[in-house]
Amino acid sequence: MPFVRFTGFEKNVVETVAPAIIEEMAAIANIPQEIVKIELLHVEKITNSPQSVEIYMFPREQEKHDAIAKMIDGHLKKQGYDRTHIFYVLLQHSLYYKEGLPLGEIPRKTVPEA
Repeated sequence: MPFVRFTGFEKNVVETVAPAIIEEMAAIANIPQEIVKIELLHVEKITNSPQSVEIYMFPREQEKHDAIAKMIDGHLKKQGYDRTHIFYVLLQHSLYYKEGLPLGEIPRKTVPEA
């Protein structure tokens, strides 16, 4: 965790940018690289939908959110994508469950900081 979900991109583009995004996002958010999840969503457009990146994570300082969005946008611009919508879905610890248990009830050593 966090989850970074790409919509409207070719798989090879996401695979190309994923390693750098994982490395830089982990450094910005001060989290282990192993917990950053990259996903490519396949959607069927009904109306004109832009290419987008959804970032599901726990809240951080605004500067960190800004830096992550700017970093992702920079990597996508290098691949020729200059109109990507990037947005966060901020999660709450009290509403996040792992194996049916709230995070607060899981021993800390098994739950990496996200």
